[in-house]
Order: sequence, then structure tokens, then C-alpha cells
Amino acid sequence: MNILLPKPVKTSISKPFWDGIAKGRFSLQFCDDCSRAIFYPRGHCPHCFSDQLTWKEASGQGRLKTWSIIYRTGHPAWQEKTPYVVGVVELADGPSMLTHLLIEPSEITYQMQVSVCFTTIEGEVLPFFKAKGEETP
Repeated sequence: MNILLPKPVKTSISKPFWDGIAKGRFSLQFCDDCSRAIFYPRGHCPHCFSDQLTWKEASGQGRLKTWSIIYRTGHPAWQEKTPYVVGVVELADGPSMLTHLLIEPSEITYQMQVSVCFTTIEGEVLPFFKAKGEETP
């Protein structure tokens, strides 16, 4: 039995994010009123509640705040990929993002510099993060 990975849910609000990812661009919403970057995509700024948001290309750089090595997964399609690493990246543009890390568990360090990379899985381009300066695995 072939179990497929769950695909991202693309809404009218998140569509610009996923359209950019599909083209190899990492974009975030920025508030036109308070100038802060926002992640996850939403209809209003969580800082000042303005609905004046603009999509802009972001740096795709950040540092690792915390991580977890997954040995047992909740979705059967991911089980064959264990162990894998997920972590919270504090983006240089401001917000934090929970993401998949393409870094060997033994090489991970707190506050390490990371950068976005784009990986295609089952026809879907996804943003993962790798150690800054490393080639995409």
C-alpha cells in the first residue's frame, strides 16, 4: 500500500506563500502599518491588527532555536523517513517558523545559522532548512 504524505493546505491567504515556494522564492507577509514580518500567513497583523499586509521576498536566513529528532512519527508516510529533524527557526526577518531540517542530528547546535532550501516531495515543493553554507542534501 502506497501512503502519500499530506500536502500543504493552500488557502486564499496562504496561496502567495506557496506560489513563491513553488518558484524557489521564500516570501513573508509584512505589515504596511507597523513594518513587522509575519509568519504564518493570516488576514491581519498579530502585532497591530492592521489588515494592510504585503507579500515581500524574505532573506530565508535564520538561526535554530530548538529542535527534535523524530524516531516515531504520527503519520505512516513519514515513518520510512525516520529519524528526521524538525525545529523552530528564528528567521532573520523576525518571526519564527516550525520546519523540517535537512541537517544530520549529530551536527546540530543551538543557535546555528540556517538557510532555506527547496525540496520536492511527491511533486510538491516544500521549504526546508539546512545549515548555512551547506549544499542541499
